Amino acid sequence: MKDIQNEKDTRNIPLEKVGVRGVKYPVSVLDKTNGKQSTTASVDLYVNLPHSFKGTHMSRFIQVFHKYHGDISMQHFLEMLDEIRVKLDAHKSYGKLSFPYFVEKKAPVSESAGIMGYECSFEASVTETEKNFYVGINVPVTTLCPCSKAISEYGAHNQRGTVRVKLLYSDFFWIEDIISGIENCASSALYSVLKRKDEKFVTEHAYENPRFVEDVVREVYLFLRNFPIKTPFRRFSVECENEESIHSHNAYAYTEFGEEK
Repeated sequence: MKDIQNEKDTRNIPLEKVGVRGVKYPVSVLDKTNGKQSTTASVDLYVNLPHSFKGTHMSRFIQVFHKYHGDISMQHFLEMLDEIRVKLDAHKSYGKLSFPYFVEKKAPVSESAGIMGYECSFEASVTETEKNFYVGINVPVTTLCPCSKAISEYGAHNQRGTVRVKLLYSDFFWIEDIISGIENCASSALYSVLKRKDEKFVTEHAYENPRFVEDVVREVYLFLRNFPIKTPFRRFSVECENEESIHSHNAYAYTEFGEEK
């Protein structure tokens, strides 16, 4: 049959990315407690397209991804992208996998168990000589305002915030270890199940650990710089955004470490 995609294009315009976006697919990722866990991902896959080609073969992206979806480890994700690059005769391939990652978490006093979901992502680019792989992790937290605590006779305003980190992969680590470390940098962690004695503990713990968004970002930065890993992170970014409970705006802070890739 005629292959339209491989026909010559005369407009002399190369394309940085062509491919498939928003593909919903069941995947299996590594889990510290259970070995693996099943989740559902939104998948984006691309390659560069030279100026001389009219189009790419979209079905080949899915064919290759299907081979790997049952074991999407950090290493296998790079292998999958390299196979896409070779199969589509491209110089560079790109991929992003966005998925909820679930962790069983016990309440701090009653130890009642529940499930917390954390939005995570794998994002990478691959050429024949270079591979870059980032892991994104979003962690919801509680923050209590230090200023409100200092000026109030009793109480202080607090709110839910989200810490987002993006880590350039350097060596293997567990997502759970990053999550717990980030939670320790906030006023308090969030839980899906809290009994009354747990609520008392959480609110009092937050009151004793007030944090601005600036504090949270700096604490997470220090945590990542000192994270116990064989090869330290060469690059990462940290941001925190609070949905302020008494203001009409959100509070935000951001920083990064390492050289731009």
